[in-house]
Amino acid sequence: MSYRKYLKFLPLFVVLMLGLAACGGQTAEPAAPAEEAAPVEEAAPAEEAAPAEEAAPAEEEAMPAEEEMAAECEDTIVLGAAVSETGKYAREGKDTRQGYNTWLDWVNNEYGGIQVGDKCYNVEIVYYDDEGDPDTAANLVERLITDDEVDYLLGPYSSGLTMATSAIAEKYGVIMVEGNGASESIFERGFENIFAVLTPAGNYTQSALKAVSDQGAKSVVIAYEDTAFPSAVGAGAEKWADEYGLEILAVETYPKDVADVSAIMTKFRDLDPDVFVGGGHFNDALLFVRAAEELGFSPDAMIITVGPSNPEFVSEVGEAANYIIGPTQWEKSMAWEDDYFGTAADFNDRYEAMWGEPPTYQAAESTATALALQLAIEAAGSTDMDAVRQALYDLDVVTFYGPINFDDTGKNVGKPMGAIQIQDGEILVVAPEEAAVSDLQYPMPPWDER
Repeated sequence: MSYRKYLKFLPLFVVLMLGLAACGGQTAEPAAPAEEAAPVEEAAPAEEAAPAEEAAPAEEEAMPAEEEMAAECEDTIVLGAAVSETGKYAREGKDTRQGYNTWLDWVNNEYGGIQVGDKCYNVEIVYYDDEGDPDTAANLVERLITDDEVDYLLGPYSSGLTMATSAIAEKYGVIMVEGNGASESIFERGFENIFAVLTPAGNYTQSALKAVSDQGAKSVVIAYEDTAFPSAVGAGAEKWADEYGLEILAVETYPKDVADVSAIMTKFRDLDPDVFVGGGHFNDALLFVRAAEELGFSPDAMIITVGPSNPEFVSEVGEAANYIIGPTQWEKSMAWEDDYFGTAADFNDRYEAMWGEPPTYQAAESTATALALQLAIEAAGSTDMDAVRQALYDLDVVTFYGPINFDDTGKNVGKPMGAIQIQDGEILVVAPEEAAVSDLQYPMPPWDER
């Protein structure tokens, strides 16, 4: 039983004990204090969220707010999420959890719970570590639905894990809203219960390729991991290269969990392209840059997914990060705002104060994921699954993260993609023009001339 539910019955329990004592029975044991109630399943704002059965009690300083919410809200909506705490996606999984927990803290302790008609609901999130494995993730989502009996689901990190978990959600007819699975293949299965707030993967490189083409780039090479999201990025890169008149000199794929890309980068160096495009995840971005520097592969531009927009990327590769271009779903300098988290900059300040680090776009889109579900529940005026599903289809709103407007496949068709470039260690938006805060630095100087 959650802490709030315990409080609900505490007065009755105390009265009953006093009554028994007054009747001359044996002296009753005093009622247990509230802080010894069963652990809550929701994750307090913390870097590492424990699985539900191991969840730690809420921190003491959070208790007054929790008591206030318990007095006002009659019931609880329970969300479930299988998110990587360990494994290949541990970095991005941390950002995803922290994004969800930023919303959780706000909705319970500031907003006053999810408002459904004249009733409000507190929120709990039950987390499990999917270990970056699709089968594990699918099994855990089934556990969330059948054993934990969560009301709705929040998605994992990565397209591969989202493919696996959304199939389970569809099997049981449970809504999953996600912000970290961008592959178009997720939305080509006719599912009715998957909704994604992020821009689809095929559009990740559009703004960046247009920007370098406008600067005079003529040729491109493309490498990507042979899994769902990177494959969609790679296919999109080929499409946009053709659209903007860039000759494709070579396309290479590599297996998941690759540890060395030097063979690919050596081949690309010898082809002498103007632009390199790398489609993968954070660790792949590190491999691309380190191999390029070691091998003396110096194209005029390097466009790499996922890594460059993460401040940890700059920390990992140092000055070699400069001039690298990356797609971004969100940055704090963007002009979007809402009535909930304020501007993109306001969200950045909230997140940084809470976690001691700036948000990656994965964190921002995770907060937006939970916010979209909340707004749909409130618009439905009901927690009924069918009503909330329809409200998601009908949702058309601008948030601190950007526009959210789902099509009939569950994709967000309202939001454009941006591009950043690392300049003197800073992550700056350089495209599209209406969102740019700095000019694109092109061409990138050779490694030996820096």
